[in-house]
Amino acid sequence: MDCLFCAIIKGDIPSSKVYEDDNCYAFLDINPQAPTHVLVVPKAHIASADEINAENSQTVANIFKVIPEIASQLGLGDGYRIVTNIGENGCQSVKHLHFHILGGKKLSENMA
Repeated sequence: MDCLFCAIIKGDIPSSKVYEDDNCYAFLDINPQAPTHVLVVPKAHIASADEINAENSQTVANIFKVIPEIASQLGLGDGYRIVTNIGENGCQSVKHLHFHILGGKKLSENMA
């Protein structure tokens, strides 16, 4: 498998780690869209949110448990946004489930 995020998780490609546990890895986005832009990815390869199922949903639940911890660590007490993209029309550039944590300023209400 030739997956950018799997290579980052394995340490084959360097990243700026923000958080790690047995199930997920979080790192700074190299092309930030906000002052704070972190990607949170499951360590198990799941292609997108369309592939969340009974067998892997606990991994995703864990991610949503740690996102507030990561946001707090990053000083995002005034609020932040969580985004995931799915498929070509959703602009998913890496086919490995990932959640963007965006914050550090008042974000635009326009999502399109």
